[in-house]
Formats: sequence, structure tokens, C-alpha cells
Amino acid sequence: MRSHKAIAVVVAPLLGILSLAACTGSGTPDDVEVVSIDQDWSKAEPLTIDVFDVPANYQGIQSGWFGKIVKDKFNMELNIIAPNVAGGGDTLYNTRVAAGELGDLVIVGKGKQADELVEGGLLLDASPYYESMKNASEYDTAVQKLNEGKDGIYGFPTSASTLKPTEPGQNIDPTFGPFLRWDYYAEAGYPEIGTLEDLLPVLKEMQDAHPKADNGKPTYAISLFKDWDGNMMVMAKQPTTLYGYDEIGFVLAKADGSDYQSIIDSDSEYVRTLKFYNEANQMGLVDPESTTQNYDTMFAKYQSGQVLLSWWPWLGQSAYNTEQNMAEGKGFQIVPMEDQKIFTYGAEAYGGGLVYGIGSKAEDPARIAAFIDWLYTPEGVSVTSSDTMGAAGPEDLTWEDGPDGPVLTDFGRKAILEGDADVPADWGGGKYKDGGSALNVSAVLPAEVDPNTGHPYNYKSWPSYLETTANPLTEDWSEHMDGATTTMEYLEENDQLIVAPGSGFAAPTDPAEIEATRNQVKASIVEHSWKMAFAKDDAEFDALLAQMQETVNGLGYEQVLEVDMTNAKAQNDARVAVADELG
Repeated sequence: MRSHKAIAVVVAPLLGILSLAACTGSGTPDDVEVVSIDQDWSKAEPLTIDVFDVPANYQGIQSGWFGKIVKDKFNMELNIIAPNVAGGGDTLYNTRVAAGELGDLVIVGKGKQADELVEGGLLLDASPYYESMKNASEYDTAVQKLNEGKDGIYGFPTSASTLKPTEPGQNIDPTFGPFLRWDYYAEAGYPEIGTLEDLLPVLKEMQDAHPKADNGKPTYAISLFKDWDGNMMVMAKQPTTLYGYDEIGFVLAKADGSDYQSIIDSDSEYVRTLKFYNEANQMGLVDPESTTQNYDTMFAKYQSGQVLLSWWPWLGQSAYNTEQNMAEGKGFQIVPMEDQKIFTYGAEAYGGGLVYGIGSKAEDPARIAAFIDWLYTPEGVSVTSSDTMGAAGPEDLTWEDGPDGPVLTDFGRKAILEGDADVPADWGGGKYKDGGSALNVSAVLPAEVDPNTGHPYNYKSWPSYLETTANPLTEDWSEHMDGATTTMEYLEENDQLIVAPGSGFAAPTDPAEIEATRNQVKASIVEHSWKMAFAKDDAEFDALLAQMQETVNGLGYEQVLEVDMTNAKAQNDARVAVADELG
């Protein structure tokens, strides 16, 4: 679990660390010959590569059906190195960077992290391979934009798209929203919810009516985890998106550029959310294990029906909306909150916030380039997006392309809609969910159309899925949501979305002094935020807020905030520019 203590000790300037590693170098000479990746990699020598993967929630050798696909195609195993799991992402990152080798394949943040690695010589210039990367080059605009100002091709985009950047990058559910156990909400009489705070009495009524889940364990309206905490308590940031905000450093920036907030301001949306959690906790609505559990433990509670509120569709729905539960009218659906204006990411013409790169010391960079290129194929997209409620998984296992478009197979319905299934031995065996891609990122936006089927990769938008999965849960939800058939349809028709144009903007690398200050400040913010959420009363909450403000201001918060405000406004400029250019 990522802790604030682990973050607090990271005060060494990253660029100073990187300069020590820079002697490794990775630049490709101008006269280097083009290297083809077009070969049968399944016949190559066996290879295990280290994958340093920022978004991964699993660490170790990739196994199961995805591992078998990669093994069969590339004779390669993926050893996932996951900061989320390893106990302190910054610490692990800095340690490996200082050693001069982050990984053979790296999946890191666009902008600061990627730039640092290029400057430090830890990423390979993949230009020699790019000419034969026919699939990645389909998104050449994003590739070139990502490597703008560099002397080669050091990174490849994630969530690449050909959709307009002013269009939502999601076609079924937004990334965020107030998703509640709809069956309990219905049982309560579909009460009106005006604001975020109005959720609390509704959740109280739901929890009181169902104090225990089917497994006999207590239910809680809210369950939290710490794994992804960074500049702030990540679970306290999520509700701010319901009002059009997203984070950039210590700033909450509204999608349309109309407002920028310092998160520690007493009237900020972030502090509002902490108050929401604190009031919920005083009402007995917050899982007391929230301060110690990790994401996987929390996810298991959603699966067993012990949690009633989810800020993400891919959490509550993915865990609990099995075919059996939905047939019984049970599951998570978004509720109509009157004043919400939900932040949604526009399609990323220049790619999302993460990048793929090849480590400068990789043993077989051509094979890794071929693997990256495969991630952009219809097969690659289908099998790497399945864990994030995007695509359906492997063709011929979970789905097949029928005369009227793609349809889930019987196995696919069991694996995806019923929650899990035993994978046939010839596909790798084991449980389907255990065998999914641990990369936890997709090269291509699942809303994109699969050229082989003519339908989006996202199976939830397939006509066959919509026709065959109508059930008491979705039918009741639709009846009470103006007849809408998807969350996005309801939100768009009710003007409850605010789209941040997909500009591909990434904040520049912090100067060393700012980086060091940020690490100290964010540790204090995260520590105080958790204490505030679990304060015994309003007086303690207010005292902790004042203490946090005083502490971080003493550490140099204002200097970092100035940088973040500049970046937030530059981000908006980029959004305006891409909307003018491509929107």
C-alpha cells in the first residue's frame, strides 16, 4: 500500500538522480539503418522482460490467458513491476531510476516522468523500428505530438483516438459519476438528490434497510482505499468531478477553464468532499477498514454487495453487475443528482496521460517494439482493454463476429456478465479475471470502431449486447431516467456533462526544488486529509484543516501552487487550441 511516509522521504531532485544515469545514453545515431520488426516472434528465443507499469494493480509474472497470448505470439513473459503494489510509487521509481534502469518496457506518465526518462537516457529512441510499426503509425499524429521537441521516437501514446477531441471519449458511461445500488435506491422510493450532500440521507436509509450483505458481513455506504493517493487523497478528488473539476497538481481545474481552485482553500471542492466523508463517517456510513485496506480488498467488498456507492462505473458495475444480479434487479446505476455537471474527458486526439516506452537497456528492443505495435491492433485492443470495462477480450473465447455484428459467446457471457469463468486449458486455464491483462491501460480508446467488425471495441455498445442484456435492473433504471438506454445518453440529454477537449496536454517537469517541496507537501496533505475524513466531530475537522493549511504553507505550498496554476491555465489553452484545430 502506498503510504505518505514513503512519499515524504523522497526529496532527492529527480533530475539530479537522472543525471547520474545519463551516462548510459540511449540516443540513436542519425545514420542508423531502419530495423524491421516484421518476423515470426513466436520462434524467437524465450524472453522475460521487466515492465515498469505505473497504473498496474498486480505485480509479478503475467499469467493466465493474456500471458498465454503474449507467450504464443512473442515467446515472451511480462514481469510486471507495479508501484501501486510495491509500497510507494515514488520510492520505487526513484530507486530504479538511480540504478540507471527502470524497465525493459515502461508505462509511465506523459510529460514529467517521460521527459525525465528521456533526459536521463533511460528510454530508447525507437525511430529505427517505427517505420515498420504499421499499427502504431495509424496514430502518427499522436506519436509525433508526444515526441515533439525530442530528437527521436521515445514514447507511444495510450488511449489514442480518431474521434473529435470535443466529443466524449466514452460512449456508455462517463469515467466518473454517483453510481448507487439502484435496487436499494428504488426500494427507498427514488428520492430526489439535489446536491452531493443530499446523497447522505439517501445512503443512510439504504444502509439502515440493509445492514448486512448476502455474505452476512456489514454493509457500508462508502468504502475507501489509499493505494492511489498522490498530490491528494485520491478518493476525495473523485466527487469534485461531479461538478466539472479534475486535478492538475494541487489545483482543481474546471473542464471549461472557468474556475481554478487551490485544493487546501477552506471553500474548495476538495475540502467540501472531505467534509462529506467526515459527515458520512459520523453517521456510521464509512467502512472503518478504509484506512488500512488496499484496492483489491475493497473491490472484493463491492463484489459481495457490502458497498453501496461507487464514484466510478468500472468499480461498482464491474464488481457487482453480474448477469445473475441484474436478472434479480440488483446492481449499480447512476442516480439523477440535480446539480451535477460531470467532468468527462474528450477523445484524446494526441493520446491519454500515459505512454509506452522501451528501456534503453532492453535486451531485445525490436521484440518489445513489435509488442507495442501489436497493442494497437484490433486483437491487442480487445485483449488489453477487457479489465477496465472496455473491450470484450479475446475473439473466439469471449466473443465472435456474427452476421449481424459481434456477440458474446456463452463463455463470454459467463466470464463478463456473470462475474468470472474457468478458462479452457488451451487458452491458459485458471480464472478469467485472474488472467486478464495486468497492464491496466489500452493503446486505443475503446470507443473507437474495430475495423474488422464495424462496431466499437466497447462491447456495451454492441446491438447484440443491448438487445440480449435487457434485464429488470436496466429496465427499471431506464423507466426512471427519461427512457435513456445508457448513462451517457441520459447525461447528454439533460445537459449534465462538461467535456474537457482531449488535448493530450502534460505538465512539464518540475524544477528540482519544486519537486522536492511537492513531495513534502503532498505527504502532509494526504496525511491530514485522511485524519479530517475520520475526525470525531466538526471542531476536530476544522482544527485539522487549519493545521494542514499552516503546515503546508510553511513547507512552501504557495510556490508549488504557482507552478500548478500556470500549468492548469496552459492545459486550458491547449484544450482551446485543439478544439479550434480539430473539434
